[in-house]
Amino acid sequence: MNDPIRPQIQLLDKGTVEEVLEEAKRVLSALGFYLENREALEILREAGASLDEAGGRVFLPPEMVDVAVAAAPSTIRLYDSAGDPAVELGGENVCFDPGSAALNILDPVTGEIRPARTPDFVAFSKVVEQLEHIKAQSTAVICSDVPQGMADRYRLYLALLYCSKPVITGTFTKQSFPIMKEMLAAVRGGAEALRQKPLAVFDACPSPPLKWSDLTCQSLIDAARSGIPSELVSMPLTGANAPITLLGAIVQHTAETLAGVVISQCVRSGAPVIWGGSPSAFDMRRGTTPMGSIDTMMIDLGCAEVGKHLGLPTHAYLGMSDAKLLDAQSGLESGMGTLLAGIKGINMISGAGMLNFESTQSVQKLVIDNEICGMTYRFLEGVARRDRPIAFDLLETLISEGQLLDSEHTLKWFKGEHYLPSAVIDRSNVEDWLTDGKKSIGDRAAQRANALIASYPGSPLEPDVQKELTRIINRDTEDGFFPADTVQ
Repeated sequence: MNDPIRPQIQLLDKGTVEEVLEEAKRVLSALGFYLENREALEILREAGASLDEAGGRVFLPPEMVDVAVAAAPSTIRLYDSAGDPAVELGGENVCFDPGSAALNILDPVTGEIRPARTPDFVAFSKVVEQLEHIKAQSTAVICSDVPQGMADRYRLYLALLYCSKPVITGTFTKQSFPIMKEMLAAVRGGAEALRQKPLAVFDACPSPPLKWSDLTCQSLIDAARSGIPSELVSMPLTGANAPITLLGAIVQHTAETLAGVVISQCVRSGAPVIWGGSPSAFDMRRGTTPMGSIDTMMIDLGCAEVGKHLGLPTHAYLGMSDAKLLDAQSGLESGMGTLLAGIKGINMISGAGMLNFESTQSVQKLVIDNEICGMTYRFLEGVARRDRPIAFDLLETLISEGQLLDSEHTLKWFKGEHYLPSAVIDRSNVEDWLTDGKKSIGDRAAQRANALIASYPGSPLEPDVQKELTRIINRDTEDGFFPADTVQ
């Protein structure tokens, strides 16, 4: 039988993508970008870049950009905490992970938006571990009940303790990377084993317009040397710190991201990098950054097309909503963004569970988004040809017998042809719905989340590894935080 045809979407034609790239390289060679990190400045100088010492700007020859792009790998494999293959980023492969670094949580009981705390992240991680369509985890929330100077490594500590999936994370201070790498190496069994089988991706975010800060550049340097993938997350805001036009924002994104690729490859040729982003079509009326805007989604798709043209693994923040509760807006924005990103074949799609302009996480929304991701995976499978003739024989049987419910053909194919959601999606008749208490999708999502938390099988890590992680994190405080024997 013929293979299914995968659905496709194209925002920019090839000529436009090439024009974007040429203009971005012209920006980097003629206008340059601002670079705060002294080590990176010396690395780029030695590699052939021109420097404006007084202004702190770097100018990259186009050929230097081309060499760096050619050196970066086209595929990145991530492994779970047991060392088993989990995710392959490249080509048209699609992976979903929760959005990262939320300051707040949508309280699953009161429905209020409040600062996130340790128990929220623990519960969230337990649910992520068991959701079948969320292929990677993230350091999804910033816990407000620990000193903020150690918040980045503390959230990685919790993520590793409670979930086995590869983790998308990042640093808030230059001192954090060695500690976070030490934790990752403790799980993997050493720094070289971590290089061979990456367990984490570190986000590195340039500061628009056209700037790489000291902190983010240091993360990029440290990750390249360690063989840990960096996700380059450029964040142009149209009309604010980027051109108002969608295509202009894509050019700026391209220039900022190309600069990151060059830095990483000058540190170590072949260092794994992901062409990512979190742009936004800035809302001039409200002064907000709507991640659920169709314009934002279009910028993301265009940026991904540039990355794909270069042959690099791609990433985008899509599938989020700007709503403040689990309402129709939450569903429509998350569903549109997730499906569009999936059809585009963006390799790492971040955003599941997120509300309120990328600032709030919700375990109920995460469970709902898991269903959206499952539907997207089914859509990407396309329409398969199961029979020849396609339907003639079946219609002949249907005419003679009046139904196909118990036919051998129906029983053989109904699971392969149809996506069968969990009970989070209501497909009951109205009588059964009334009998069951007239539950909303939020009610059903909370019910499933609670069931997953209750059925959590325990930390995926061996007790000695748990204790080592706790030893590492407790160096940050005299009192200690979380004895490993309390992990459940």
